[in-house]
Amino acid sequence: MHPIVYPETRRTDAFDTLHGQRIDDPYRWLEGDARSDGEVAAWIAAQNAVTDACLAGLPGRAIFRARLEALQNHEKFTIPRERGGRYFYTRNPGLENQAALLVREGVDGPDRVLIDPNTWSEHGTRALAEWAPSKDGALLAYAVQEDGADWRTIKVIEVASGKILDDALSWARFTSIAWAPDGSGFFYTRYPETAASGDALANHAVYFHALGTPQASDRLLYATPERPELLHFVEVTDSGRHAVITSTPGTQTNNLVVIDLQDAHWQPRTVIGNFDAEWSSVGDAGSTLYLLTSDGAERRRLATLDLADANAAPRELIPEDSAVLGDARLVGGRLIGTYLVDVKTQLWRFTLDGRPDGVVPLPGIGSAGGFQGHPDDNEAFFVFTSFNAPTTIYRYDVAANTASAWAAPTVDADLESIVVEQRFYASRDGARVPIFLIRRSDVTGPAPTLLHGYGAFGISMISYYEPSLLAWIEQGGVVAIANIRGGGEYGKAWHEAARLDKKQTSYDDFIAAAEYLHAQGIVTQDGLAVHGESGGGLLVGAVVNQRPELFAAALPGVGVMDMLRFHRFTGGRLWMGEFGDPDDATRFRTLLSYSPYHNVASDKRYPAILVTTADTDDRVVPAHSFKYVAALQHIDAGPRPQLVRIETQAGHGAGKPTAKAIAEMADKWAFAAHWTGLKVE
Repeated sequence: MHPIVYPETRRTDAFDTLHGQRIDDPYRWLEGDARSDGEVAAWIAAQNAVTDACLAGLPGRAIFRARLEALQNHEKFTIPRERGGRYFYTRNPGLENQAALLVREGVDGPDRVLIDPNTWSEHGTRALAEWAPSKDGALLAYAVQEDGADWRTIKVIEVASGKILDDALSWARFTSIAWAPDGSGFFYTRYPETAASGDALANHAVYFHALGTPQASDRLLYATPERPELLHFVEVTDSGRHAVITSTPGTQTNNLVVIDLQDAHWQPRTVIGNFDAEWSSVGDAGSTLYLLTSDGAERRRLATLDLADANAAPRELIPEDSAVLGDARLVGGRLIGTYLVDVKTQLWRFTLDGRPDGVVPLPGIGSAGGFQGHPDDNEAFFVFTSFNAPTTIYRYDVAANTASAWAAPTVDADLESIVVEQRFYASRDGARVPIFLIRRSDVTGPAPTLLHGYGAFGISMISYYEPSLLAWIEQGGVVAIANIRGGGEYGKAWHEAARLDKKQTSYDDFIAAAEYLHAQGIVTQDGLAVHGESGGGLLVGAVVNQRPELFAAALPGVGVMDMLRFHRFTGGRLWMGEFGDPDDATRFRTLLSYSPYHNVASDKRYPAILVTTADTDDRVVPAHSFKYVAALQHIDAGPRPQLVRIETQAGHGAGKPTAKAIAEMADKWAFAAHWTGLKVE
């Protein structure tokens, strides 16, 4: 690759004085919106031109793209939801830009396309987001996503005829949709109209929309003006008796509000009034509400609440275990708990009074869950997936405790040759951290390796089928996935160990993973690429600043790179519970210590870096990536390139058209292969 001439990026004297310290911000002008700021738009075009020219010369680009298309060209399903004898699920036959929503009349009946978002836009940039059928299966409410944005428009379709009703609801973001049991309308969550025109997200609220009425007439059911930063989510229990509202400040804690839908007044009743723990509804039986909680249980437990007693407190039903309880569902007169044991799923059955009742058999070691079913119905569905097992939907007979494949894809891959190994390594402080290694069975020596991680918000990096990873593995590379702290692999304590002022623990764990791969001879000497997106993009940016010599290439995607201004954009304030408030002096010092943008330094030799972002990402605004790459290009970072790839008409990731996703992944893998020495054939 020839020496690169980067586009000139104007520097200004912009700065902030925070807690007595001057913080220069010479690229603040890149925070402008490219749709209205011509200078930012021109900068994007210039950067993409340089990046395109560099990527065009990579020999592996076309090979990866062709292979990714082949690997992605298989059926992809979601778990069906049964309503009124109809089964609703999404399906992508292979390479369609968007999955279509299908309805099946009876469990073994014919399928019919109900909604096909591929017809909504020429390039597949409009996507189907949240959706929910009414209890009788006659109607379905669905949300439309534009260009990858978080904002939604909610519409309603008549299932039998396919007629789209006149109802159209705006200003929905981070929404849930839940039908009233009689099908007269549905509950949803949205922001005030004024929020959609600006960055400030405040006063999220729960509304009820009656079909056939204007949105202006929607009934406001629950809001917290005294806590405008809270997010609210609403669901209706399968029995139709209760609407359950959870409100959260953006952390893994929430309160709990219940509405008795048999009461004509629909009066919200707060049953958990604090934000000290996590509470979620599992289901109900009569006046008994089944709850999953982290209250007094770092790995979660199950409890019940008698809603008939106004003074009742939750009572423990199933105590905390050494395994982590990730989810639970009430189906077929049983409670099914989804547990993680060293990051591998086990499904445990319980009677409604909490007695153990065996386990649900699984087809192998991997990840399972997402149960869909009804409390009084023997039929349920769940999903199973693993690094070497494609995502398959299983139909579960609760009484017989047997499962059979309901929708299983055929894939163009030799999965028998893929070996998955779990190891454990010691982090800087001695903590035992799991790491998955995936490779071809004949790759027994050091090989170019792709290290992936996240480590934030209590999100666990479980095993899953990902065709893009197989494209790397098939070429003889190794994939390593580190279950670093900040995730939820071992419950609340694992998350808390790398939150707020302890965030550096995530980076220490990830650096230790890289050191382990080198020390164990898993990766070739200059063959380690590091990859992560969103919170994982922050992870990559931080560790590359701290230990650049460990990596040959880095792929930070849609990352949070300016840790002193993240709270000023779109939903950034929701992340302060994870990272801290930059306006707090104590948190400021911690944030400054690892902020990728502020810690780019000219006395280091950086790996090859390909930053990826999208021009309409309104979750992590692209300015994070713009400013970070501008800082890298300004210094003498060494002989390897620092590039940015900016997708157009795309957002944070959800709803991205298949064609765009394949093209981006091919570019990333070809870039990483070139700099790690992976031979692509």
